Amino acid sequence: MSPLPAEIFKAYDIRGIVGKSLTADIVRRIGHALASLALEQDQPAIAVGRDGRLSGPELADALIEGICAAGIDAIDLGCVPTPVTYFAAYELGCNSCVSVTGSHNPPDYNGLKMVIGGTTLALDAIQNLRLRAESGPLTRGQGKRRSADILPAYVDRIAGDVRLARPMKIVMDCGNGVGGAIAPTLFRRLGCEVVELYSAVDGHFPNHHPDPSKPENLADVIKALRDTDAEIGIAFDGDADRLGVVTKDGEIIFPDRQLMLFAADVLSRVPGGTVIYDVKCSRQLAPWIRAHGGVPLMWKTGHALVKGKLRETGAPLAGEMSGHTFFKERWYGFDDGLYAGARLLEILSRAADGNTLLKALPNTPSTPELNLKMAEGEPFALIEKLRAANFEGAREIITIDGIRVEYEDGFGLARPSNTTPVVVLRFEADDAAALARIQEAFRQALDSVWPGIQLPF
Repeated sequence: MSPLPAEIFKAYDIRGIVGKSLTADIVRRIGHALASLALEQDQPAIAVGRDGRLSGPELADALIEGICAAGIDAIDLGCVPTPVTYFAAYELGCNSCVSVTGSHNPPDYNGLKMVIGGTTLALDAIQNLRLRAESGPLTRGQGKRRSADILPAYVDRIAGDVRLARPMKIVMDCGNGVGGAIAPTLFRRLGCEVVELYSAVDGHFPNHHPDPSKPENLADVIKALRDTDAEIGIAFDGDADRLGVVTKDGEIIFPDRQLMLFAADVLSRVPGGTVIYDVKCSRQLAPWIRAHGGVPLMWKTGHALVKGKLRETGAPLAGEMSGHTFFKERWYGFDDGLYAGARLLEILSRAADGNTLLKALPNTPSTPELNLKMAEGEPFALIEKLRAANFEGAREIITIDGIRVEYEDGFGLARPSNTTPVVVLRFEADDAAALARIQEAFRQALDSVWPGIQLPF
C-alpha cells in the first residue's frame, strides 16, 4: 500500500489540511487500522463524533467505512463536541472513540482525536498506527454502522453532578463551533440565564475564529458583558474541549488561573492530591497548590500526554494553559470545556459576586501564548538549537517540553507546537521591567541560533 503523509501524524492526534494532506481515502485507511487495533484489544465498537467543520460529514463517513471494513461496529454520534464523544465511550460501554475535529486550527484543517480501550493514542502509538495503515496487519470483516443520540445523557450526567448555589446570568460565546449545539441547553438546565453569542454551528466561522486562548477572540464577550447585566463570560473553542473565562470588567482569566480556582475546590475534598499542569502555566501555580494541601506536577503540553500522566499518577485534576482542564474527581478524567464551565460556575455561585473570587486569584504580568510561525519541521530544529544557547542569570532550565528558562523573578518559554508549524512562546514575571528583560534575553538567544528570525513580541 502507498505511504501516508507522515506530517499529519502528530504527537497526540492526527491533523492535516483537508483535500491535501488529509483526504477521505487517507481517513478511511486510518479507520481500518484503528479498528484492527481495537479488535486486537477485544473492543466491541468505536464511537465516532464530529465537530461542525464543513469537511466533517465526508471524513466521518470515510472513517466509519474504514472501521466497518475491519469487522468492528461503528456508532455514529453525529455532530457533537469532542468531550461528548469521549463521554459516549463510557456511557455506551464501548471504551473506544474517535472525534473528527480540527479543534482550534484554521477552517481548512481537520483531524482525529483517538481513544482505544480507554487509552488516548499518543506518541509511538500514533506512529505505529501510521505503519499499520501503510503495511498492516489489518483485519477484514463486515462491521455494522448504527447511530446513537448521546447528548441527552450527557446533559443529564452534568446536571446531576453540578449544583449552582444561586442562579447566574452569563455571556456564552460558542464561536460558531460545535459547542453551540448543546451548551445553551446545558447551562440553562443548570439554572443560568444565557446571553448567547454565535451558537449556530457554522464551519465557515463567520464571526471570529473559535480559539479562546487568543484575546482578540474574546472581544465580543467583553462587549456583551459591558452592554448587559450578565455577571461573567465564558467561551469555547471549535470542538468545546477548552474554556475561556472573562470577568465583568473585561479581564481575561487565563486557564492557569482558572486551574488555581479548580485546585482549591478539588483539594478541599481530596487533600494531598496531585495537580498536573503543563509547561506553559504560571509559576504562581505550584505555591498555590502547595498552600491548598496539594502536590504540584509540571508536565508536557498536549491533551493526550496530560491524560496519560493523569492516569499514571491518579491525580484528581490537571490543566493546560491552552484551556484544556481534566477533572478526575466527580468526572472521567478527559478534557471538557463544557464541564469545566459548569464546575467554574458552581464555585462562583457560592459568592454573592463570582468576580470577587476570580479577581482575587494571584496574578503577575504575563503574555498570552505567542505563536512564531515557521515552515513545517523548523520549530523542532529551532528548539534543538535554542537548548545550546546561553541564558545568563537563569536559575533553572526545564527541557521536558521545549525549553522553559526560570529566573528568580519570572520565566520564558519556547516550545514547538505538535499541531501546527509554530513555536509557542510565553513569558511571565514579577513586574513589567522583569518581563521586558526576560523577553530581551529570549530575543537575543533566538536571534543567535536563527539569525533574522521575525518574532511576535
